[in-house]
Amino acid sequence: MIHAKNPNQRDIFDPWYFLTPKRRQMLEAGWPGLFRQHILPSLPVDKVAQYFTADFGRPTKELYSVLGALVLQQAFDLTDEQTVDQFAFNIQWHYGLNITEESDATKYISPKTLWNSRNIVASNNLEETIFKAGTDRLQQVFNVDVDKQRIDSVHIKSNMRRLSRIGIFSESIHKFLVNLKRHHGALIDTVEPAVVERYLSKKALGCFAQVKPSESKKTLGQVSKDLFDLVEQFKAVENVADMYSFKLLQRVLAEHCNLTADPDKPVELKKPAEIASDSLQNPSDPDASYSGHKGQGYTVQVMETFCTQRSESSEKKQKSLNLITHVDVKPAHHHDAHALMPAIEDTEQRDIKPKEVVADALYGSDDNCRKAQNHGVELTAPALGKSQQERISLSDFEISEKAQIIACPQGHAPAKVRQKKRQSIGFAIEHCERCPLLADCPVKKGKKFYYLRFKDKELRIAARRAAENCEEFKDRYRWRAGAEATMSEYDRRTGVKHLRVRGHKAVRFCATIKALAVNIFRAAAVQAAQMMPEPAFAEA
Repeated sequence: MIHAKNPNQRDIFDPWYFLTPKRRQMLEAGWPGLFRQHILPSLPVDKVAQYFTADFGRPTKELYSVLGALVLQQAFDLTDEQTVDQFAFNIQWHYGLNITEESDATKYISPKTLWNSRNIVASNNLEETIFKAGTDRLQQVFNVDVDKQRIDSVHIKSNMRRLSRIGIFSESIHKFLVNLKRHHGALIDTVEPAVVERYLSKKALGCFAQVKPSESKKTLGQVSKDLFDLVEQFKAVENVADMYSFKLLQRVLAEHCNLTADPDKPVELKKPAEIASDSLQNPSDPDASYSGHKGQGYTVQVMETFCTQRSESSEKKQKSLNLITHVDVKPAHHHDAHALMPAIEDTEQRDIKPKEVVADALYGSDDNCRKAQNHGVELTAPALGKSQQERISLSDFEISEKAQIIACPQGHAPAKVRQKKRQSIGFAIEHCERCPLLADCPVKKGKKFYYLRFKDKELRIAARRAAENCEEFKDRYRWRAGAEATMSEYDRRTGVKHLRVRGHKAVRFCATIKALAVNIFRAAAVQAAQMMPEPAFAEA
């Protein structure tokens, strides 16, 4: 049976009468009051209730308080046991979650119930719904200006150990043999005893951690051969071939080895540079991948609002609120360039689309600029790559607002302009031959003119590079640095960079809810500043 108490339902008698005015004021001004008034009613209880039966079985825990506890657990980076304690005894949690009764049914939640509730949310991607509902509610309540936003990414790690190639092979074989013995005990006797002894005994994996560097090549050849033999032995056994751990063996074999026709050496190890960045990093977390810049794990794309001026009222200054408007979790090998348009499209669907997005050069491809412009968004980001400083580049020519070359670096106008698939700009021979910059200029001599040939894309990038030297661009782009402070706050407050979970589903849940927690803490700080009484000044 479904049990849900509407947070907007009023009480006949004040259930918090026992609180003194000072403590009541602290709760109202802090995150508990904000959570109780705005976040709790926005939680998607109706979507979670679909996974319970309305007229059969034992009543559920009160669903608003359970979902709220999942949010607060990630906000304060707590274990399940710590969450149970806070749920039972912390008056801030009771106030924020609208728990007014004194009974075990309302103030106690078992770790199992907490785990089941989190699994329902994570398995059905409801954390995204929770984040959007809470964030959109805060945006409306605090009237947050969404016209200016910035985007950046942060690298996070799941609860997995960093493995060498030997470790990946040996752990994968060990995992498979353990599952084979558990589910198909009779088949374990068909495996070569030496292989079972090498990978399944209690001290099996320890020996691989003590391999000397001089012996690593030999050991790697041995473990790759053992893995190949197991794949060949069981690939035709239907029940075994369907096992998840066996599919991991096949994945490791395909990612790290090349098959040969030599029966004495059937597998050949790939060079490290040939291994793809989305290859398996650890059998315990098959969704994690590798970034050459930041290492193993996941990347979280974060877009937030920002204000360039502090708002003022006639009475007092109001602290501005910056909200994280978009969160997206991907394996580490995903490039930042592919994250901009999903962020713009997501905010556009929720009517919080920015007019300007500030980002670093990784997001600033010409393709992204044009796509963002089609959505009515101006992308402020440096152009990728650098022109050669010692030579004249296309950006040194004078370019009009209509993206046309109107003069060379020496101020001479074109004598001829032709535009097909490529633009061809002709400059007078008498001007170019006497030009002191001719040796470094990209023009090429023709029969009648010196020609400058380029594609439209090259001209657009050149125009952007020229604009980067202007003070206006520098003043607009400097606000991107605030994203670094957001990433620091994101980790410092919620511990997002080192999670207790593994797998994309669990990592996505934690990272998304933790982003909502940052919004809650920020909004609570703004609310506290607004509720703070004006200081009294003595008259002179």
